[in-house]
Amino acid sequence: MAVDDARDDERGPHDRSASLVPYGDGTADGAALSESNEHHKRSRRAPGRRTRAFLRVVADRVIETAPRVPVRNLDTLRTQFPGLGTEELADKLVAGATKSSATVGAGVGAAAMMPVPPAMPAELAAEIVGVAGVELKLIAELHEVYGRRAPGGRRERAMAYLSAWTGERGIDLARPATVDAAMGGQLRRRLRQQVMKRTLRNLPNLTPFLVGAAVGAHLNRQDTAKLAARVRADLRRGPAA
Repeated sequence: MAVDDARDDERGPHDRSASLVPYGDGTADGAALSESNEHHKRSRRAPGRRTRAFLRVVADRVIETAPRVPVRNLDTLRTQFPGLGTEELADKLVAGATKSSATVGAGVGAAAMMPVPPAMPAELAAEIVGVAGVELKLIAELHEVYGRRAPGGRRERAMAYLSAWTGERGIDLARPATVDAAMGGQLRRRLRQQVMKRTLRNLPNLTPFLVGAAVGAHLNRQDTAKLAARVRADLRRGPAA
């Protein structure tokens, strides 16, 4: 009996001997599990937060850059390209813009091929802002060529063209809402959302990671040409009735 009692003492109380649950109330283990789950949730949310923060920064940079983009008026363009008709002059502008955006894409594509690429978010941000500047200049000058300059001062026109860039369309001067909407009190927030939306939609084309200079240049050239075609189609139609 003494031996049996000793064995019982080693095994612990009989009412717990068949349980697979560790001895104790489990409070510490439950807290650890909860903390682990919360950590995994934060880890899953982190990339999304970083992406949104990145896009906000890029959008703000595009908005801040827009009024500083140099735009030639129609007289200057006629002087630089004498003897050209409206469509020929527009063709010249598109050719120059696609070449410029291709150069931006080639630079980032080449950087991505380096053995140890630089900080690619910074490279990508520079590309998005660079291409946006090229395309904003193109949109503004196409409006000059087709006689459809946006109203207002330099900053107001820049914001109107930025709104046109985010929508990939020409400005309809016969519909004041399309111009006034770009000049309202909530301008920055609305344009930031538009820039983020377009950037997210085009991000695969704006990210020539590991594809090299040639492909990066081709993607940007192609996208700028498509944008120009849409804007020119709107401008050719003239003001809506």
